[in-house]
Amino acid sequence: MFTSILLQVSASAIPQIVMIGGMILVFYFFMILPNKKKNKEQKTFLESLKKGQTVVTTGGMHGKIISISEHTIELEVDRGVKITFEKGSLSKENTEMLKSGDTKK
Repeated sequence: MFTSILLQVSASAIPQIVMIGGMILVFYFFMILPNKKKNKEQKTFLESLKKGQTVVTTGGMHGKIISISEHTIELEVDRGVKITFEKGSLSKENTEMLKSGDTKK
C-alpha cells in the first residue's frame, strides 16, 4: 500500500516531503533534545539535595534547607523564619551562583 502511495506522488512533491522531514529533524535537535537534557539535570539536582544547602526557588527566594520530605522542602529564609516549598519550585543551588560571580545578597 505504501509503495502505491509513493508511486502516486509527483516528482515535484518529493522536495516538499524532504523539506518537512528536515524541519522535523531541526525541531527535534534544537527544541526537544536540549529540553530533555535540562529536565534530566533538574531531576538529578532535586535528588541530590541535602540538609544545610543554600538554594534559590523559582520565585527568587533564597534559603537554607532545614528539612526534606518526599515532596516538600522547608527553608530557613531568615533567623527563625521557616517556609515550606514544593521540591519542584527549587531552581538551583546558591553556591553555584556565587561561583559564577554573582555575589549580590
